[in-house]
Amino acid sequence: MFDADSQADTDRPATCPMHAPADHPKIKPARVGILLANLGTPDGTDYWAMRRYLNEFLSDKRVVDYSAWLWQPLLQLVILTKRPFSSGAAYRSIWNNEADESPLLTITKAQTAAIKTTMAERYGDDVMVDYCMRYGNPSTKSKVREMVDAGCTKILFFPLYPHYAGATSATANDQFFRCLMEEKWQPVARVVEPYFEEPTYIEALAQSIETAYENAETKPEKLICSYHGVPERYLREGDPYHCQCQKTTRLLKERLGWDNTQIVTTFQSRFGPEEWLKPYTVKEVARLAEEEGVKNIAVCAPAFSADCIETLEEINEEIKESFEEAGGEHFTYIPCLNDDAAHIAALSGIIEKNLRGWLE
Repeated sequence: MFDADSQADTDRPATCPMHAPADHPKIKPARVGILLANLGTPDGTDYWAMRRYLNEFLSDKRVVDYSAWLWQPLLQLVILTKRPFSSGAAYRSIWNNEADESPLLTITKAQTAAIKTTMAERYGDDVMVDYCMRYGNPSTKSKVREMVDAGCTKILFFPLYPHYAGATSATANDQFFRCLMEEKWQPVARVVEPYFEEPTYIEALAQSIETAYENAETKPEKLICSYHGVPERYLREGDPYHCQCQKTTRLLKERLGWDNTQIVTTFQSRFGPEEWLKPYTVKEVARLAEEEGVKNIAVCAPAFSADCIETLEEINEEIKESFEEAGGEHFTYIPCLNDDAAHIAALSGIIEKNLRGWLE
């Protein structure tokens, strides 16, 4: 994918180094690249676009770590013959038809544009800001190549996941470093660490919740913080994701001035036969309605930096339906922070901290 903004980033003229012979290769002026990374998106909702995307995603050993000789036949012969149809239907229900792209891509573009403006105001022409996807397009490889071609001798890689997990942050980092391995002149690299406890991120979350509560026709009795799930064994194997999610909820509760009865941590998007982190969101919202008589809830998704299939379709459709079928009456979905000004300010502040020593 290519647009006028990325074209402008590559237009700085290359020149021969001072005192170099006339036949020396020309070199672009040195600058710093800021590469934002998100999970990914299919190019379309048809069978083959969905199959390509799901194949890349589900073949990643960080996502599904079963032995390839067991997993790949099941994936190729069973899952990828059926799942592209159901996944395509789910994507069609949320697809941005005007731009012919997924909401995740639309929002990531908006986030990048806003951060690019902030960085240009702060650093001028010394930075180049762009985005990539771990799966699908634009690929990490294509964007690393563009940055190197544009003269980026340093790259700050920013996985847009507040919490670390092997299946999100780690695989994004893996792909970034694989791409660096292919560069003849390899740029210096830094990776932004997870920001699950960053005060500005917590503040942005809290403000979004307060706004949603103020605008709700019926005040929610409980807030469900629904995080993307991972297999339970990952916690035992040392993945810090579960603990980081719990800390985000605690910090958010403290910032809001609430008690434990008003906020609940749950996990969604279970896949496969294993036990995943509990409680499962889809079951917990039904339990709250059936066993505790809760009629009004709000759900937010702090682990997602942008609304996507897991929030717009799974939470706002499937999980909402589970709550209402169990007797719930008012379901409020609180959107992800997306390109909200407080979120952009938080992300920009994190970037500036990580640029220290490179740019001042």
